Amino acid sequence: MSIGRSGQSAGRGIEVRHLRAFLAVADEGNVTRAAARLRLTQPAVSRTLAALEQHLGIRLVDRSTHHLVLTPEGVAFRDKAAAAVAAFDTALDSGGLRHWPLRLGHAWSAFGPYTTPLLRRWQELYPQTPLELLRIDDRTAGLTRGEVDAALLRGPVEAPGLVTEVLFEEDRVAAVAADGPLADRTALRLTDLAGETVVLNTVSGTTTADLWPASARPTATLTVANTDDWLTAIAAGRGVGVSAASTAGMHPHTGVAYRPLLDAPPVPVLLARRDGPGHPALPNLVALAREVVGRDAGDG
Repeated sequence: MSIGRSGQSAGRGIEVRHLRAFLAVADEGNVTRAAARLRLTQPAVSRTLAALEQHLGIRLVDRSTHHLVLTPEGVAFRDKAAAAVAAFDTALDSGGLRHWPLRLGHAWSAFGPYTTPLLRRWQELYPQTPLELLRIDDRTAGLTRGEVDAALLRGPVEAPGLVTEVLFEEDRVAAVAADGPLADRTALRLTDLAGETVVLNTVSGTTTADLWPASARPTATLTVANTDDWLTAIAAGRGVGVSAASTAGMHPHTGVAYRPLLDAPPVPVLLARRDGPGHPALPNLVALAREVVGRDAGDG
């Protein structure tokens, strides 16, 4: 069945194959490689992509260069297409219908000190619904792309179409080389790091140069794409880092020393989901996350 603009069946509407073709082109940056990946001919992929663009009334791909580049509209449509294809594949997974897992994404540090209590309590209460904790190196931990049903995120999230709730806040820590002079200090301030190269995880991290006052910005920065590379760079003495306090417990490293950062604002920890129908167990997850955090705060 194909779907037209109004949502009604239409003989020349859009099918999942159109979205798959677009996503393959977007991933490969080349129609020939996309065709090989889909096991189709190059003209077939080109026609399918053109039909999708005609249906939407917008240009998704800039064909003016040898290496195809998504237009701004194509970039915005990519997440929507990925979410739609993921939902379609999930709906047709007959095995998953019996034990439909709830996928909880995170980019780093998960739920901090509450991670294990959340997972254990969920298993006790909802054994028929597996809770899968997935690390995905992405600003929304795969949520906008439809790879997860909910996500534990840190810092402000500006992606449209998400519903977020702040569950708690974490203090920030400095991460420095364990054998460096800063590791000898019991606590640090932002100005102590300003003269160093600061390692920034620009894909899923929350720290930017704006964390420092305008008059005391870092002299140099080094960008990485995930927490593992961030830790490796710091341990190698290539720079220092700033993160949420739970990173020290969730990502220990023999070459990295974590020290309290006294004058940095805390990091909000959010539970996020897409705005719209989702996994039926999402309300249970929200309620349990509140319970786990609230119970610990009350006991403490």
